[in-house]
Amino acid sequence: MTASPVSAAKTYDLECSVARTLEQVGDRWTHLIIRDALYGVRRFDDFQADLGIARNILTKRLNRLVNHGILRKEQYQAHPPRYEYRLTEKGRDLVPILMSLLAWGDRWLADGDVPLHVTHTDCGHQMHAVSVCSECAGSIDAFNLEPAPVPPVIDAIRRERATSP
Repeated sequence: MTASPVSAAKTYDLECSVARTLEQVGDRWTHLIIRDALYGVRRFDDFQADLGIARNILTKRLNRLVNHGILRKEQYQAHPPRYEYRLTEKGRDLVPILMSLLAWGDRWLADGDVPLHVTHTDCGHQMHAVSVCSECAGSIDAFNLEPAPVPPVIDAIRRERATSP
């Protein structure tokens, strides 16, 4: 039995939205393809030229993104058949993640030389991603978040840590 491109990807066997997301978009080429699609790249040769990715890897990543409903494939030429790849609603919902990665890279890896500025076209200002609570608009960080329900393994680790000297 041959595995489909969707099932051939790494699976984590975890009840976790982060793990499930990584199963679909968890490698660097996939993020860069989605970034390029966000910037308007649509054709195979244009993705390949911009990213310098091997054609076989690009084919696999594009097919996986189509199979997962992140990109849709539209034929623009019949002979030979050629396609454009466009972000779906599911793909566009990844924009905040890409903007967060961009902001993190600008802060920690750019050495003061930010390679790309993004303008929010609604207000005309340069923007960067900011994570805030959807209810109170307060900033979020590693110290003010609590998962619920707490996964059993994490709960056990916390209880052990609380009883350790």
